[in-house]
Amino acid sequence: MEEAVRDGVAEQRERLMESLRIYGGHYAELSRRFATWLGLHSTDATAVLEIAAAEERGTPLSPARLSERIALSTGATTALLNRLEAAGHITRAREHSDRRIVTLRSGGHIQERADEFFGPLAHRLDATMSHYPPQFLEQFEAFVADLNTTMERHLSEQDSPAPRSPRATA
Repeated sequence: MEEAVRDGVAEQRERLMESLRIYGGHYAELSRRFATWLGLHSTDATAVLEIAAAEERGTPLSPARLSERIALSTGATTALLNRLEAAGHITRAREHSDRRIVTLRSGGHIQERADEFFGPLAHRLDATMSHYPPQFLEQFEAFVADLNTTMERHLSEQDSPAPRSPRATA
């Protein structure tokens, strides 16, 4: 009986992970469509969304932080920011007392365009989440935060040099 319960839990975890993979795929497709709608390369649109979202949270990004968020080298990020700034999609500002610190801001039209594109989905998602009690959403938020922390740790461990396998030296 105990093994059947364990198998049921394992199956539930597999279903949940599959659902999260599907959600990630939908998010990627939506991002691709937003990029097409804006007439931007998908990486450029992703960067614009990251910059706008960070601004909304009150924690604007630096170029280095954006580079981490979208997994680009600093050189590639600089080229991307140059394109976005030339097109008027973003600005770079020196808002801190330490003038070396650059803050990224989205162009005024970007938030309007993002609201226009994502607004209907935001309303649908809000309506869906409204069916769940706040305590459940708090638990789910904590669960997703734990998953993200686990993924971040795993990714950072992969960034460090991996030990060479015995076969690689043969």
